[in-house]
Amino acid sequence: MANISTSTSFIMLVMVLISSKLMHTCFSSPTCSPRYPEHAIPIYKEDIDMMQFAENLEHLEADFFLWSALGYGLDQVAPWLAMGGPPPIGAQKANLDALTQHIIEEFGYEEVGHLRALKTTVGGFPRPLLDLSVHNFAKLFDQAFGYPLVPPFDPYRDSLSYMLASYVIPYVGLVGYVGTNPNINGYITKRLLAGLLGVEAGQDAVIRSYLYERAKEVVHPYNHTVAEFTIRISELRNQLAMCGIKDEGIIVPLELGAENRTMTNVLSANYDSLSYRRTPQEILRIVYGTGNEHVPGGFYPHGGNGRIARELLEKP
Repeated sequence: MANISTSTSFIMLVMVLISSKLMHTCFSSPTCSPRYPEHAIPIYKEDIDMMQFAENLEHLEADFFLWSALGYGLDQVAPWLAMGGPPPIGAQKANLDALTQHIIEEFGYEEVGHLRALKTTVGGFPRPLLDLSVHNFAKLFDQAFGYPLVPPFDPYRDSLSYMLASYVIPYVGLVGYVGTNPNINGYITKRLLAGLLGVEAGQDAVIRSYLYERAKEVVHPYNHTVAEFTIRISELRNQLAMCGIKDEGIIVPLELGAENRTMTNVLSANYDSLSYRRTPQEILRIVYGTGNEHVPGGFYPHGGNGRIARELLEKP
């Protein structure tokens, strides 16, 4: 037994040394360093407001995921990132099974990293007031179905309800990053946006796959399937944004499926299977729930923060 233990310890030591060597090589070797065009500018002044705008959605995701998985949020996990902003309204721990708990906890910590990367790269602003209450989600789902659900929808009720509520949020950030991309010029801000977009797209894919697997399941206690819920939410977002179809549920008619050959829609994409894109105005119309970027509400009772959101609030 002693020999086995010694052998195991030796193997682990070798693995640690190899890992350390690889990390040292990765970060110190010129062959692993990124190459940028000569005289390239790291961050353009015009990039800053556009990248900061994304912090509004990252704050929403961070506190929604952290509170739901852990029972506490950014104020406990990384309080300096809140920058003195008010705590969210109505956030609470969700009744999640083990698998969903692990997924959402990871998502929460990923959002902490996103906020840290954004604020250390382009600066930031205090967390806006967020409404993560049952009442706000219930109102949103009532709006999606066109009548009051009985009982009111509760995102914290169980794992399926929670993942349906999660379907509402990351995709909006994803299409926002796709929309921002053509307007970013600095190589540091481009790298930041690409890294954020990759993970946001991954989160949305996990959520959509989770729901697609349960597409025909009836959501208790409502007489609607999971697929119907996603279709209604996507239709509502299209309606609020007022810029055509840029959002699709997990089941679509053939004319919206990939190459018009499938009704499966695990990933939402356009005719060429490219991600849709949205402007800040479209995003605010959706997350405010008002269909008007000048009128706050929904997840942001007092509106978003940052120059873009605040200037839009000041306009009639």
